[in-house]
Amino acid sequence: MKKSDVLIIGSGLGSLTSAVLLAKKGLKVRIIEQNWQAGGCTGSYWRKGYVFETGATTLVGLGKGLPLQYLLDQIGVEIEAKKLNLPMQVRLKNGSLLNRFEELEAWIAEAERVFGKVGQRQFWEECYSISQFVWKNSLSQLSFPPRKAKDFTKAIKSVSFEQLANLKNAFLSVESLLRKYNLHDNQPFCDFVNEQLLITAQNHKEEVNALFGATALCYTNYPNYYVNGGLINLVKPLIEFLTNHGGEIVFREEVSKIDSKGGSYVTSTQKADYESEFVISGIPFNNTLEVFQSDKVHSLKPKVLSSEQLNSAFQLGIGFIPHKEFDSIHHQIHLSEPLPEIGSASIFVSLNHPEDNSRTDEEGHAVMSVSTHIPDPANRVIDGQKVEGAIIDELIRQGFLLRENIKLVHSSSPGSWTKWTGRKWGFVGGYPQFKKIKPWQMLDARLDNHKAYQVGDTVYPGQGIPGVTLSGIIAVEKMELDWDI
Repeated sequence: MKKSDVLIIGSGLGSLTSAVLLAKKGLKVRIIEQNWQAGGCTGSYWRKGYVFETGATTLVGLGKGLPLQYLLDQIGVEIEAKKLNLPMQVRLKNGSLLNRFEELEAWIAEAERVFGKVGQRQFWEECYSISQFVWKNSLSQLSFPPRKAKDFTKAIKSVSFEQLANLKNAFLSVESLLRKYNLHDNQPFCDFVNEQLLITAQNHKEEVNALFGATALCYTNYPNYYVNGGLINLVKPLIEFLTNHGGEIVFREEVSKIDSKGGSYVTSTQKADYESEFVISGIPFNNTLEVFQSDKVHSLKPKVLSSEQLNSAFQLGIGFIPHKEFDSIHHQIHLSEPLPEIGSASIFVSLNHPEDNSRTDEEGHAVMSVSTHIPDPANRVIDGQKVEGAIIDELIRQGFLLRENIKLVHSSSPGSWTKWTGRKWGFVGGYPQFKKIKPWQMLDARLDNHKAYQVGDTVYPGQGIPGVTLSGIIAVEKMELDWDI
């Protein structure tokens, strides 16, 4: 039986974060990955002359006090990333073009131009203030959510008046912020807010609390970056660090069972059994429940979300010849009519950076990734050709494509996501925010109150590259508190 100090299931960014931090401490770390490459929903792949992203296309979290920067600083790794001048453009249903400027004053002026001056400045100043609080405190409360006496002790030692003052925002929804500034009847603005929240919070204004919602709405007011060659080049340096520090990643093995045995864990795949002192699950909690044999882990089942509460995605990868220059590489298009089969009200478009020639085999070609939400993926059968056709027609209508310049189109639906990532029902984007689930009620990193832990986008703090990175940091912090590693 192969042995290690830590066995990690899955190689998404939450897993890799914990892996490199533990390897730095001198622990022997082994990752089991069911796919042929690392990264999970943060990665890239080549197909017929083009390099497409597997999932995530936006990169936030670099900069002082942010989780990804903290991780890279801890392990002494630098990422070559281009800072985007304009993080995103949004095309509204009425045809208006909205520039999501990073600088707050420029963004407020743009919001007032498009949606009117009533309440905009006050709304966005409060949202930005909340988001600054969230990021400032994200790395100072690594025992959150508290479950053990040690967590509470550490949390109390670092608690501040600012944290207590912002506690109210966990009980308020984004909808309540809109009402506070008389914006709840501004329907174009409410539609805009709802579609923007879907990008990072996976839900709408009535359900997303103000703490997470304000942070989600303001992610374009922080530096956004692009990595040449795709986000796989964010993953590769972490794998290199892991292997250089005695770690290992095993590909093409899927975990079928995890048992406790004599104080250790035995993790079984179709090819081998692995023994370890610690286990970290980097697969979604829905999948974790299916492989753990522990009653303590299964006692957490009430916290699992059903397919009806989750989203998968329909994604298009398009290789094309651009017929014009674009002001931004990221665009959200709000649709005048919902997409057939799935009912989505918007699509998200990401292009390769114009200075990045490494993602196409032919000079002058470009890559486009298009994604949209599919609710309740377990109970939905869709005609992918209809969805694909409607999206391409919309991209042509909006001036992103010329039909004769399209060189390659391939699509992914929930079944594709299940095959690629192994995620149950092919759901992506993590657990959506719900008003009834307060931040301290979210899943904790501890699975069995022993030496099994959970990371990724189904535990606190949730979605996105910053969120899953923070989940990996928190898991290691709690391992240190529990076992003084």
